[in-house]
Amino acid sequence: MEIYNNDIIVIAQKIISKSENQFFNLKDVIPSKKALEIFSIHEKDPRLIELILRESSDIIKVTNKTLIVETKYGFICANAGIDQSNVSSDTEGVLLLPENPDESANKIRKFIYNKIKKNVSIIISDTFGRPFRKGQTNVAIGIAGITPLKSYIGLKDSFGKILKVTEIAIVDELASAAELVMGKTLGVPVAIIRGYEHESQKLYSEDEFVNFSIKTIFREKNQDLFRI
Repeated sequence: MEIYNNDIIVIAQKIISKSENQFFNLKDVIPSKKALEIFSIHEKDPRLIELILRESSDIIKVTNKTLIVETKYGFICANAGIDQSNVSSDTEGVLLLPENPDESANKIRKFIYNKIKKNVSIIISDTFGRPFRKGQTNVAIGIAGITPLKSYIGLKDSFGKILKVTEIAIVDELASAAELVMGKTLGVPVAIIRGYEHESQKLYSEDEFVNFSIKTIFREKNQDLFRI
């Protein structure tokens, strides 16, 4: 399929992690004292718990079935995003998140520009749970060339009232929409969104890339009502 200027290319995290050799084998992991302490109340393999701890900067919640952490990159998610499904035939093989998904997205964007001179945006997506709803949805974990938020602050609603707080996380909405055609079992790791008008970064030269970051949409701890 041909790529056009202003296309938004959504790429599944798993294929990025695989290309960056983020594989790990539980056979090579020795659980720490902390991992064994968590294992006493949590049913996961203590070796997997150890890997989760290594990939985390903070533990948010532990139950017998759930281990929610803040990753070193700043995501709040289950199991530090470590995946065991569709990884390899080895039952003890696991796959970690990319070390820097924004950088991964920027490398792909720059490669496409240098190769075919097309100005595209990149979204790396992954599946996250949500605290107050059942089911999971795809969200953006890395971006390049696209503003992550669309702000309506200062605009008027249909009754003339000034909007004060409304900001839409468009990169999450686009990641979620792309999942509808990518699926979890279809083996489709990439989707192209075309025709959506968005604020993108223009490339002034092959070497000039001013980067957006997914961290823009991370809520600061002092504004997080569930961690204050």
